Amino acid sequence: MSHPDQPSSTCGPLDGLIVLDLSRILAGPTCSQMLGDLGARIIKIERAFKGDDTRGWGPPFLKNEAGEDTSESAYYLSANRNKQSVALDLSTRQGQDLVKALAKKADILIENFKVGDLQRKGLDYQALSLINPRLIYCSITGFGQTGPYAHRAGYDFLIQGMGGIMSLTGQTDEDGGSPTKVGVGIADFVCGQYAANAVLAALHERHKSNQGQHIDMSLLDTQIAWLINQGVGYLVSGVVPGRLGNGHPTIVPYETFPASDGDFILAVGNDTQFQRFCAVAGTGYLATDDRFARNADRVRNRRELVPLLRQITVQRCRKDWIESLEAAGVPCGPVNNLDDVFNDPQILHREMRISMAHPAARDGHMDLIGSPIKLSRTPVTYRHAPPIRGADTRQVLSDLLELDAASLEGLANAHIIEMEEDK
Repeated sequence: MSHPDQPSSTCGPLDGLIVLDLSRILAGPTCSQMLGDLGARIIKIERAFKGDDTRGWGPPFLKNEAGEDTSESAYYLSANRNKQSVALDLSTRQGQDLVKALAKKADILIENFKVGDLQRKGLDYQALSLINPRLIYCSITGFGQTGPYAHRAGYDFLIQGMGGIMSLTGQTDEDGGSPTKVGVGIADFVCGQYAANAVLAALHERHKSNQGQHIDMSLLDTQIAWLINQGVGYLVSGVVPGRLGNGHPTIVPYETFPASDGDFILAVGNDTQFQRFCAVAGTGYLATDDRFARNADRVRNRRELVPLLRQITVQRCRKDWIESLEAAGVPCGPVNNLDDVFNDPQILHREMRISMAHPAARDGHMDLIGSPIKLSRTPVTYRHAPPIRGADTRQVLSDLLELDAASLEGLANAHIIEMEEDK
């Protein structure tokens, strides 16, 4: 008998599921990449002769053997591994019929078209559920399928502004700051994660009902959901929170502090940790000061405490602070740039930097960010590098739809489909 913690499969827990991915940009591809990492077969439908919008969102682009830019942008590569690319023209009846035939074979469909676009093509949930009642159909839009904003286009930056996260991010007005977006497309990414959760919940329910359903995901809705403590803090108090830079709204000291050679993070989570910090810093008197002894008092008196601590921390180097505080059990750490991140021994040990074979890459391989999901028996797998546009059109259509070579060539000659070898 194998040990229960040893992998029992190299295929992943979602092996056998077929996902038809009609999404572009980031939210939908994030969802489908997660499902693909977990073993599902992802068929990415791309616009023939153009592809996913993000293929052109560079530089940087993947370099070929000659050191020249390819058509594969880093942005596209970040969210499209473990997928097969089928390139076709959805504006044509024949292209729509191909998608309908694939939907009949699929378990899950993911799309992020504007509200009403796919209905006009006969590819909405109502139409496809008639030919495949077990289909789980996930729509991702900026504002959802209903409501006064439903027909608006949604973009990550816009959603970060409308959803309030920018009002909480950035330096204070006193420090010359202004509302600031998060440095990555976090509204898109989090919506994709919520969408994957919703898909898996619908999949579990399908085991009982044998029926699919429509999932309506909104970037704005999921942005509001991850306002978490700050959002509920406003709902409880009625007080609109402002920006605190790197500070925490309800824990002090919990931000960056200057050392003699740069900033480090001090993340004191409770009163005991504050006492330990004061012992390391040689400022035991602060731990017994009524203004600072308890966290609630430190929050109320942050304007007095934080400047005092900054005068103390700047007297020693970062390495000294981090080593001394870690030894005392006080949470702290460096502020890493991405070179530091992707060469960190912990991150490398956890396989968060991976290498995959890619036909367009200079040395035949490229690095990607790994999946954070660690399953003991059915781990994630990395089976396909992000595909070149149309790389799998021939294989998928012949495999799932049993189209012969003559039919495929006819569709290609009519520009209904694009096959990678025809470029």
